[in-house]
Amino acid sequence: MRDTEYIFAVARIRVLERGLLTDDDIRQMCGMPDVKSVVSYLADKGWGDGNGQVEPEELISQEQDKTLRLMHELRVDPVVFEVLSCPKYYHNVKCAIKEICSDIEVRRAYYDLPGFGEEELKKVFAENDTSKLPEDMRKAATRAFDVMSSTGDGQWCDVILDKACLVQMRKEAYASKSQILIDYVEANVSSADIKIAFRAVRTGKDLHFLQEALAPCRDLDVRRIAQAAVKGEPELRSYLEAGRFRDAVEALERSNSEFERWCDNQLIEALRPQKTNSVSVGPIVAFDLAKENELRNVRIIVTAKANGFSEQETLERMREMYG
Repeated sequence: MRDTEYIFAVARIRVLERGLLTDDDIRQMCGMPDVKSVVSYLADKGWGDGNGQVEPEELISQEQDKTLRLMHELRVDPVVFEVLSCPKYYHNVKCAIKEICSDIEVRRAYYDLPGFGEEELKKVFAENDTSKLPEDMRKAATRAFDVMSSTGDGQWCDVILDKACLVQMRKEAYASKSQILIDYVEANVSSADIKIAFRAVRTGKDLHFLQEALAPCRDLDVRRIAQAAVKGEPELRSYLEAGRFRDAVEALERSNSEFERWCDNQLIEALRPQKTNSVSVGPIVAFDLAKENELRNVRIIVTAKANGFSEQETLERMREMYG
């Protein structure tokens, strides 16, 4: 679709944006006594299908389905779907490979992707026939399956598929010529590369591992970050701080969860300009990613309530909201 063809779709998004959860909503839920109170609050906000009290995971699933239906109704360019859904497709492949190769059931871990769900993928790997997979995914999936079936190395399986996913997302984002998709993917790749580099330093991984694991990135020189990581954490920190990643380094040094929070907040900040955009797919992409951010926060709150976390402990884990 041409940008001007999104005008009416964006007008609908502007109405729906008013129903997005705000930072105040998040604070209120963090202060609630239990999961039941949170679910009731969300139902009052229009979450779910309106058929009464449901379990939190069902409520979240219903909200995901509503957003997916909306994207189809708005006739969003399929390329946009491919970029945003790419991690889910690769996640399903990882689940299927590990299930087939280890005989460990991972039921309910799969995303509901028509034609690309649990049964279809388990059949692909049970028959060792990756020709049924999309061409861009086939080589990495075959290699990951061979590694997992011969060595049982789940970490290396993840490395292969995670990098392939980022490379594919980047390729599709640039092909779409959508700046918001490009910025979204580049933010994901840089975050992933920073996490990989720090993990490699702390677990004693060598240069070969880093060269295999790091994905090409606009905002980082993969060759330099790999060389810095091999020399040690001070050198890696110095390289990143010399660029625009000082805050990321500080967050990661506090904890992995704090770094994840920093990444998500950076994304929300990148989306905010779309609130004044009315003639491109940008606001629709921003809305979809904002809903993902909502769902992530709600999952954290539900988990925190179920495990007896305090209000302050829960608030510290919250991401900024787009609404």
